[in-house]
Amino acid sequence: MKKQLEWGRYLFRWEFFLLVLLILEIAFFGTMNPRFLRPQVLFGSINDFLSICIIALFVTFVLITGGIDIQGGSIVGLSSVMVGILWQQAGMNIWLACICAVIAGMLCGLLSGFLVAYARVQAMVVTLGGSFFYAGVAVTLTRIAKVEAYRGISGFPAGFVNFSSMRVGGVPFQFIIFLILVVIAFILLHRTKYGRYVYLCGINQNAAEYSGINTRMVIMSTYVLAGMAAALSGVILTSYLGTAKADFGRELTLPIITAVVLGGTSITGGRGSVIGTALAVLVIGVMRFGLSMIGIFSQYQDIPVGILLVIAVGIRSVTQGVSFTSVFSKFRKKNTA
Repeated sequence: MKKQLEWGRYLFRWEFFLLVLLILEIAFFGTMNPRFLRPQVLFGSINDFLSICIIALFVTFVLITGGIDIQGGSIVGLSSVMVGILWQQAGMNIWLACICAVIAGMLCGLLSGFLVAYARVQAMVVTLGGSFFYAGVAVTLTRIAKVEAYRGISGFPAGFVNFSSMRVGGVPFQFIIFLILVVIAFILLHRTKYGRYVYLCGINQNAAEYSGINTRMVIMSTYVLAGMAAALSGVILTSYLGTAKADFGRELTLPIITAVVLGGTSITGGRGSVIGTALAVLVIGVMRFGLSMIGIFSQYQDIPVGILLVIAVGIRSVTQGVSFTSVFSKFRKKNTA
């Protein structure tokens, strides 16, 4: 009976629902277009939404604390431009330029996190302002460097450009990077004391402070992680496209928040998981790619994603506070009586 309850606990988790939904999507689109099931095609599709994958993992930390981060898209563009300018204009080694861009993204997150955690400015206001500010800085840098914005910076070294197209055993290296980051984020959030502090900040910040937790530092650190993830996405996107542009990431904000919320993270804080976010990103990415494979134009692909999000949030709202383990237990008793 105990083992049955344990299985029931897993079967009724939100992550299990997302996993089943992902499998059903693959089966459906594979039936509609057999080419969709080719591993090379299916794995290759992740290149189109890898940036959302990486950023959403660490924006999950921010939302769990009760905050929000909508500046990731602008940091993507800023980091991309920095890589190009530092390499082309300053003559810096391309890999060192990438490291500098990631550090710059962390500093962007640090600034926003400081304003939210220590200055007590609303997270929405801070990150909205940061979104406009960092996007403006990216455009300004291109003008100072006398780079035409619509062309961007290109001509990167072959090693850098080929980095994102490498494959390990037929699996794209970008997908391996995503899996590595999922493991890192999972351990950090679910297996460390820091992760418990993140949850406590979202559940009750005052109680966490009385317990001796430096909640301000914890909250600020989540924005640093999100900024780092956004900058890393900018570097990978620049490598994949072979061009650095200030408008990279301009349309990523809503998909990122959608993925995090669909993954089961509460917008009020205190609840969420890395695995849920990772599966939600794959669900959204596979859905959009599958729709394009069966001939649905891109301007209509947001409709099913929006419907899915509303249904998912509705289901979680209805079931919030319900113990699925107890429901499963009652179901078992009823059928064994």
